[in-house]
Amino acid sequence: MTFRPVRLDGRDALSATAVSAASVVRNKVRIEPQELAAVRFSWKVPALTPSADLALRDADDSPVRIILAFEGDRSKFSTKNAMLSELMRALTGEEMPYATLMYVWCNKRQPGTVIPNPRTDRIRTMVLESGPGQLGRWLDYERNIRADFEKAFGEAPGALVGVAVMTDSDNTRSTSRAWYGPLTFTQRTVSAAP
Repeated sequence: MTFRPVRLDGRDALSATAVSAASVVRNKVRIEPQELAAVRFSWKVPALTPSADLALRDADDSPVRIILAFEGDRSKFSTKNAMLSELMRALTGEEMPYATLMYVWCNKRQPGTVIPNPRTDRIRTMVLESGPGQLGRWLDYERNIRADFEKAFGEAPGALVGVAVMTDSDNTRSTSRAWYGPLTFTQRTVSAAP
């Protein structure tokens, strides 16, 4: 897996190449729930992975993913999710986020579709692009984080605590390439009580 900064089509970008691999570039952030507003990002994808299917455990690959991780009430975890969280802590030293929302490019599902992750229901994937029609060009997005989280999980979000980009091809044993533009957040201004 290779990430590197580049200048592409007059834009600053992060180039990502995955050869039978999955890797992420991530940052910790902290945006309180009442301050959540929008996330802005862009990506460019030259080709899709024909055998990828985001709903299948063994084919869950996408050339682009924007990943948002949230805090929440872990006492609501199912037994399975509590065990997954313990396993993640043992392997990485970090807690599994309470909820993770991913924006992706899917081969066939319609934009707006929410796909539960085949491994845990604490990860939901929202399709922003589908099929090959927009390949090879920069696409710019501005997404309402709260609205998308509520659509995906049916509850209000907790604090946003992490953000990542991911290009993966490990399940399909293929090669994926993509470019990501800068990612920025807008925050609501919270006025102080008089």
